[in-house]
Amino acid sequence: MRIDAITLFPEWLLEIERYGVVGRGLRQNRLSLAAWNPRDYTSDPTRRVDDRPYGGGPGMVMQSAPLAATLEAIERARGASAPVLLMSPQGERFDQRWAERLAAGSGFVLVCGRYEGIDQRFIDRHADAELSAGDMVLSGGELPAMMIIDAVARLIAGVLGDARSAAEDSFANAILDHPHYTRPPADEAGAVPDILLSGDHARIARWREKQALGRTWLRRPDLLDAIELDQRQQALLTEFVAEYAERVPRP
Repeated sequence: MRIDAITLFPEWLLEIERYGVVGRGLRQNRLSLAAWNPRDYTSDPTRRVDDRPYGGGPGMVMQSAPLAATLEAIERARGASAPVLLMSPQGERFDQRWAERLAAGSGFVLVCGRYEGIDQRFIDRHADAELSAGDMVLSGGELPAMMIIDAVARLIAGVLGDARSAAEDSFANAILDHPHYTRPPADEAGAVPDILLSGDHARIARWREKQALGRTWLRRPDLLDAIELDQRQQALLTEFVAEYAERVPRP
């Protein structure tokens, strides 16, 4: 897995190499990461990569030519083209399915915009997809790019210490994760559910799945609308809803 990123702040983006599972994956050569500054590929002697927008308006727009030249350098280094993904609040929402799709490939290129945006001609000619971190506007694409790198890296074989961690994460099965507890078994905030201390792995697995379905029903019912529960899952959810109704008084 090779990931390349076009950014005006390569040092900032590459900080992700120093921490967590991404850093470990890079040190173990499970993936590679390179950051490319378009200022190094502009023909302007002052290394300028932006200009005023045609039609007027505030701010500056990143020029197409330096970005295209940077992308050409990346393709030469890779020896082949790769999917080009533009970070944009106007793009499709990045989610776990996108992470899985990218993790199944050999790599991709992330383009981090700045200022008011990027010349549309570069987008039309080179971008395979535009991806958004959510319905908000950030100062640039570096933070969403780092989020995507992290989400994809943890799905690469060997990056996580235990492969089950990724399989059991929220959204891995289109539902949220179940609650987690650790030692001590009781403290001032309460006690760990008895079933988790029982040692009965079948009952624990059933409880966790029920809690995951119930938490999704409470917090993200839209996720349940997008999937079809089997008979066992529906029974678990029905059981959770009944228990919840007994536990939470109606207003």
